[in-house]
Amino acid sequence: MREMAISTLAFSVILMIVPVVLGFNNYYLLLAGLILLYTTMVSAWNIIGGFAGQLDLAAGAYHGLGIFVTGLLFIFYNITPWIGMFVGGAVAVLFAVAIGIPTFRFGVKEVWYALSSLALVVILYKVFLIWEQVGGTVERYLPNVGFSWYYLRFPNNFTYYYYMAAILLIATILINIKIRRSKLGYYLLAIRENEDAAEMLGIDTRKYKLLALMIYSFIVGLTGGIFVLMLGYVHPVLFDAWISIQTAVLGIVGGLGSIAGGPLVAIVLLTLAEYLRVTLGAYIPGLHQVIFAIILMIVVLFKPEGVGELIDRIYVRIKEGVSK
Repeated sequence: MREMAISTLAFSVILMIVPVVLGFNNYYLLLAGLILLYTTMVSAWNIIGGFAGQLDLAAGAYHGLGIFVTGLLFIFYNITPWIGMFVGGAVAVLFAVAIGIPTFRFGVKEVWYALSSLALVVILYKVFLIWEQVGGTVERYLPNVGFSWYYLRFPNNFTYYYYMAAILLIATILINIKIRRSKLGYYLLAIRENEDAAEMLGIDTRKYKLLALMIYSFIVGLTGGIFVLMLGYVHPVLFDAWISIQTAVLGIVGGLGSIAGGPLVAIVLLTLAEYLRVTLGAYIPGLHQVIFAIILMIVVLFKPEGVGELIDRIYVRIKEGVSK
């Protein structure tokens, strides 16, 4: 536990000095902040997908709900995002519970659960597209209130949003650590390994899967709240199925149940993807996505269990070398 706390502290320090390394460049900080938000989603997905073994593909739905609730409360009712973000997370939880209860009740698992959860993103996109009172085809922009801590609006300064994303990521990693070492974590791991055997041992599998889903959806809803502040507008297209797929793929590549694997893989690969987009996107549109996909395929072929175990082995060897 002490070693994990030191590692988390070191990671936090690195995140805090990134803006200095980037020279407080707004464009780079925007990209870095978005990467941290996506990394937070991957870390949150580890709770439902890594610990509990549920292939959830609804991150785009919960993220979109966080975007719309936070943004519309600000636009229509002048409610500060300090409140709107948490309301957005709560709405994401309510939606997750409304879907999770019947899904888990009727034993929907594996690929069928994945497909049904992915369908939620498309359904919400269509609903908000035709619901013109709150959605529609035209972007709705956040009010221009100037520089304001109360409304979390910082024109032409993404440093604050970067730090908000960094704090949320660190908090999510700490939640992962807490769950992994708690009774809930052991129950979720038992469910992942063999759900039927877990039920025979007296574990209420539906209850604990639902609890994991609630924690995951709340965190992803919060990422939507920060995302809309960075973007400055809401639109149904932000219910993005690609976000759901990307979150699950990076979580799997990072290693199911690995607390460090998912975030590290997400930061490295998403940073690489952005670099390839900037350097190659102007020459051959879409080439960066092809290269990114090839890298993922190589990782899956040579480390199908994910890189989390490899990271743990490297850490142990470094520790042994230092102790000698």
